[in-house]
Amino acid sequence: MFEQMLKSESVWLSGEGPEHGVVLSSRVRLARNVKGFAYPPNSKSESKREILEIVKAAIEKSKSLKEGKFYFAKPIDELDRSFLIERHLVSPEFLGDKANQGIFIGDGENISIMINEEDHLRIQSIQSGLSVESACELAERVDEDLGRVLEFDFDREFGYLTSCPTNVGTGMRASVLIHLPGLALTREMDNLISSITKFGLAVRGFYGEGSDVLGNLFQVSNQTTLGRSEDDIIDSLLRVTKQMIEYEGKARETLLADAKDQIEDKIWRAYGILKYARVLTSAEVMNLLSAVRLGIGMGMIKELPVASVNSMLLLTQPAHLQKYLQRRMTSSQRDEARAELVRKMFQNGSETFSQEETL
Repeated sequence: MFEQMLKSESVWLSGEGPEHGVVLSSRVRLARNVKGFAYPPNSKSESKREILEIVKAAIEKSKSLKEGKFYFAKPIDELDRSFLIERHLVSPEFLGDKANQGIFIGDGENISIMINEEDHLRIQSIQSGLSVESACELAERVDEDLGRVLEFDFDREFGYLTSCPTNVGTGMRASVLIHLPGLALTREMDNLISSITKFGLAVRGFYGEGSDVLGNLFQVSNQTTLGRSEDDIIDSLLRVTKQMIEYEGKARETLLADAKDQIEDKIWRAYGILKYARVLTSAEVMNLLSAVRLGIGMGMIKELPVASVNSMLLLTQPAHLQKYLQRRMTSSQRDEARAELVRKMFQNGSETFSQEETL
């Protein structure tokens, strides 16, 4: 299942969006519940199954969701679940009740809908670079389209009602996945995170809430929605993200001015390890690719596009690696296979890499 996704690039990894050198992706997620039904954490199996069928029928009628595929969760095994998490299409909490859940994934993966996760629907749009506004437009277009068929639970005073109180209101979570190696190397991240939280934003790891920071990749999102409009949430996130991009640029200038030799050594050492190593963990690859990505952004590495680094970042994750090689592996087997795959990606040092070519 999902093998066809290995042969195509996810839109958010294309490296073509605004500020793509620093911002990998922008995401907007809308939480919605169908009026008259108990919400998933408290609903019975019969109610969840009815919601699953109702939402599936609404998706099939939607004009904005013609290109994509619906999947019942029941056949999705643990490897495929991890694969979807790695592609940022589902949350780690998804598939807790596989018999009554489903997911729609649009072509290009720029739109997806989880059914019966924490809420009846989680509509998600994800785009490349700093594209929060376009991600919001797509998510809202799908929301409006489905709203013509489904009656969502809405209160005039509080807004959209959700399982988690922090989502009540717009039901919106807007986030960016941003690469900040310069700020990490100049030890400015702690102060920046402290400042960001004062604006009602949260800073998390690569896979969101509860995940570790790997490869100097940070997910920044709004914390609450009640009493705030969609425009306010988007404007606040954009304003802070643009400031982070500016600070990151200044940090890189400082590194070039004060520690050029050390930074060049760090970048090319990472490049060399990736090109020749025989054993690599996924965390190690992410941290090494962070240095290579920094080298691309600073103009030191010219023959490797950012999109290729993005592809490596994804294909070397545990589930992707196993699906790509079409075999289950132990942790040590994955580390050896990962290093071999990365060496192939880096062969000759100047070849443009794509998932489809490697396949």
